[in-house]
Amino acid sequence: MSDLVFPAPAPTRLSVVGSSAAFPVGRVFCIGRNYSWAVGEPKPREMPAWFMKPATAVVPAHGLLPWPPGTGDFCHEIEMVVAIGRGGRDIAPAQVEPHHVWGYAAGLDLTRRDLQQQAKRAGGPWEAAKAFDHSAPCTPIVPVATCGHPRHGAVWLAVNGIERQRADLSELLWPVPELVAMLSRSVALAPGDLIFTGTPAGVGPLAPGDVLSAGVADIGRIAMTVDRAPAPVLAVHPSASPHQETFP
Repeated sequence: MSDLVFPAPAPTRLSVVGSSAAFPVGRVFCIGRNYSWAVGEPKPREMPAWFMKPATAVVPAHGLLPWPPGTGDFCHEIEMVVAIGRGGRDIAPAQVEPHHVWGYAAGLDLTRRDLQQQAKRAGGPWEAAKAFDHSAPCTPIVPVATCGHPRHGAVWLAVNGIERQRADLSELLWPVPELVAMLSRSVALAPGDLIFTGTPAGVGPLAPGDVLSAGVADIGRIAMTVDRAPAPVLAVHPSASPHQETFP
């Protein structure tokens, strides 16, 4: 007899490149401002702010992208994603890549920008702006054994064939070892955690029917079309079918 009052939700999983196994998603951490958005902008002295999305926000980064409810300003942000394979607290930066990073992916940190602006003005939390359904599309995870630890390569995004965002991984203000170490000083990381590492300049609004394409180095490519249809109900049972903006 089950000791649960109802069946537990199905876990969120991501495909793994070159494997039939899946990567089980735990928590999703998103790094704020981590690229220079203006020529000559100095590197900040403090690590960027971070926020979270639920694991259920993670979906495959292809096909239709549902328009989220409650917004008139739905914005894109392309990012490299770090997949954690071994957890820990107070991790030293030099230990991050050899011992804690399992792989990498390309992801979108989608934002209801109008709700984010409202939250800023009120000094309130960002969950409504960031943590909605389907807000973290992600490509399959590429294991470190396949791609190594990428330090160079284009991070780009185009809408309807017109490029909006472009940078290089070498331009991250705080690279992966320092970001992961920073997070581990605040919360104990665990296997399955995903870390979205920040987006370049050029974030902007999407419209119904827009065709979005994006990529990160040789790690992953995204191809999605914005749809006005409401997002499908998330599976909750193991047998269910599974404009320029300044912010921290």
